Amino acid sequence: MRPLWYRNAVIYQVDPALFRDSNGDGCGDLRGITERLDYIRGLGATAVWIMPCYASPFLDAGYDVTDHLQIAPQFGDLADMVALLEKAEELGLHVIVELLVQHTSSEHKWFQEARRDRNSPYRDYYIWADEPDTSMAPIFPTVEDSIWTWDEEAGQYYRHLFYKHEPDLDLANPRVIHEIERIMSFWLRLGVSGFRIDAAVHMVRQAGGGDLKKGYWLLEHMRDFVTMRRPETVLLGEIDTDPEKYVEYFGDEADRVTLLLDFWTNNHLFLALARQQAEPLVRALNSQPLPPSHSQYALWIRNHDELSLDRLKEDERNEVMDTFAPDPKMRAYNRGIRRRLAPMLDGDERRIAATHALLFSLPGTPIIRYGEEIGMGDDMERPERQAVRTPMQWSNEPNAGFSCTAGELAAPLIDEGPFAYDKINVFAQTLRSDSLMARTGNMIRTRVGLREIGIGKRQTVEVEDPAVFAIRHDNGSSVLMLVNLADKETTVEITADDLQDMVDVLADSNYDQPEGSPLKIRLGPYGYRWLRRKQQLFG
Repeated sequence: MRPLWYRNAVIYQVDPALFRDSNGDGCGDLRGITERLDYIRGLGATAVWIMPCYASPFLDAGYDVTDHLQIAPQFGDLADMVALLEKAEELGLHVIVELLVQHTSSEHKWFQEARRDRNSPYRDYYIWADEPDTSMAPIFPTVEDSIWTWDEEAGQYYRHLFYKHEPDLDLANPRVIHEIERIMSFWLRLGVSGFRIDAAVHMVRQAGGGDLKKGYWLLEHMRDFVTMRRPETVLLGEIDTDPEKYVEYFGDEADRVTLLLDFWTNNHLFLALARQQAEPLVRALNSQPLPPSHSQYALWIRNHDELSLDRLKEDERNEVMDTFAPDPKMRAYNRGIRRRLAPMLDGDERRIAATHALLFSLPGTPIIRYGEEIGMGDDMERPERQAVRTPMQWSNEPNAGFSCTAGELAAPLIDEGPFAYDKINVFAQTLRSDSLMARTGNMIRTRVGLREIGIGKRQTVEVEDPAVFAIRHDNGSSVLMLVNLADKETTVEITADDLQDMVDVLADSNYDQPEGSPLKIRLGPYGYRWLRRKQQLFG
């Protein structure tokens, strides 16, 4: 049996509008991504997650789709997508695309037909009411007052958990399910390796008519559908819920989602960073269920949305907020932080690198968002989640090497302050062997070679210094990974009998090889070390 490609993958997340403009119109496009696939592969990534590129009015960064089977004209056309997929295959990169079927744009032909005629077959594609149920709160409480909006032409209220221009689909309707099958079949035939399922929890609830337990059939149906066509297809679920419910989304035999975006661990990672103590992260890892044998968690530091902290207790959430978002304008929706990692850590490359080392040491499939590898900043002048959505900074040339246009860009560049593109860019960091990009690339490539993390057993390791996170991964061979979350040098002892003969495979600086029994391991300020047993070094 061929190994499952996602078990030891590193995913690089790309925003098509903001990654690379190939034709000089100011907007990133699919050809621009294709031209930079060599860069992504060179970092060591093995998969690319492409954010929405479908036809859309782009009132919500493309999550408001008008046609799931067409590419938005500013990004190119289907031929450009085919060319991207061919180049990715040539480089050994898998491509994951978005599956956006919790809602559509209000401009979608289905919704336009539905609102015109109660007898239209599209009417039941959406959720309508004469008297709305107001028990559910909107997802964006500071933006929308209700999840229901009156439609004069339809003569009814329609439901929208997100924005009013994104009406919810009725996923209990067999005709809607058939449409989803058509969408998935189309993209699988083109050659994608998986789908990131947006708003998966809400989809399951809608499929069950409001009852989560009655809606899991939808994930099982989707799993069966893709497995019949491409068995190694990944379903990457956006599932922000309590960790004890994760098993319900994986299914008993990995018959639901393949990868589960782990908000629980993500939230506690930031609590650990705020405290500069490993305990919150250790607690999070040890308190969540192990995934089924063919499934696993997907992990990240920052994504394209706000850093939602819903999985933390109120006092913990306030602690993270006060540490990393002291100014109210740095916050969003009364629950999260709208900053990138580098500004949160004051641009300290040592600490940013240590945080990346922390991500890549965790069990699961790591995801790195474009620009994180060079420590890109954010734009607090942009509204809501758009603060972290700025053009990729390739060089110190005009428009950061993102575009050759003389006109307006898809989003403003960061051109002032410590994170301005003339200071933070790929070209400048390519010239430095000790740059954040070089360090992160080394981590990614080393991480892909450590098969123990992808398919092995993991166990956190107790050490006396509360600032040090330590974890081991075992699969015939053993890997020990340590990260110092504090700005001070330390030495920790490893007492486990089978971890005494260890040598570095990756470290933030040159250390003397650990020796003694118990094994003594030194870590510099914000230092990190990954070690393997000596006789297994090349195994």
